Amino acid sequence: MASTADFRNGLTIYFNNELYTIIEFQHVKPGKGAAFVRTKLKNVKTGKVLPNTFPSGTRIDIARVERRKFQYLYQEGELYQFMNLDDYEQIGIDGELINAPDLMKEGQEVEIVIHADTDTPLFCELPPFVEMQITYTEPGMKGDTATNTMKPATVETGATVRVPLFLEEGEWIRVDTRTHEYCERIKK
Repeated sequence: MASTADFRNGLTIYFNNELYTIIEFQHVKPGKGAAFVRTKLKNVKTGKVLPNTFPSGTRIDIARVERRKFQYLYQEGELYQFMNLDDYEQIGIDGELINAPDLMKEGQEVEIVIHADTDTPLFCELPPFVEMQITYTEPGMKGDTATNTMKPATVETGATVRVPLFLEEGEWIRVDTRTHEYCERIKK
């Protein structure tokens, strides 16, 4: 058992019989009345964020979660197969638990957050940015670099990303896995 004094960003707690991660918190000591803690909690399963206020000193249950490094192997139906990089054990995870499954390449390293008490995977996170090669895009016109116009491009995993008009097939780009947006061109 812990209290609100133990709050920190990223802490996973049991709240309303579900697992929530603290996104942000603020201790408030008003001039009049008792102190309290204002928080934003993210549901681990649904991803829904809700604000909540705890009276200062409230007892909470902390959930034990572990971040483990895995390597993506292949997709088999709805399941994505991963290998633990420490003990080479393989697990299958549903695509709903992965933040950007369409941007995952075979052999890519990811982090899987596992509930330590039940040893079940909660969610899978890709690195914030991945490097992809453009496999198909319409050709851009010469001189079309003055505007911020974007066009669709298919990358090597089959995902579609909006890129500037001057990019062509075969070029490498950096993609943000959280937003599916183009970041920059990469020289390889």
